[in-house]
Amino acid sequence: MIYVVATLTIKPETRAEFIAAATACIAGTRKEPGNIAYDLHESVTDPSKMVFVEQWENAEALVPHRSTEHMKTFGRVAVQCMSAPPKIEIITPEKVDVR
Repeated sequence: MIYVVATLTIKPETRAEFIAAATACIAGTRKEPGNIAYDLHESVTDPSKMVFVEQWENAEALVPHRSTEHMKTFGRVAVQCMSAPPKIEIITPEKVDVR
């Protein structure tokens, strides 16, 4: 299993447009094989920061996800809404031993 954390900084005036496009993308992504969870969150300290938290069965499931029509459509809207490049991290559920 893997997680994807994607942080996007959007222009405040594009918030409604961004959320509408994200909502459609989320609905499509949740139907994809290998997707376990796909949610959008808003930062409580910076409302221009939107954070997708995704959970996938494996890294291989991400390959077709990137080229789905709903991702392409969302990407076209998101690029117009963002004020900075996205930060995307792929992480594993492995815990770090902090003893």
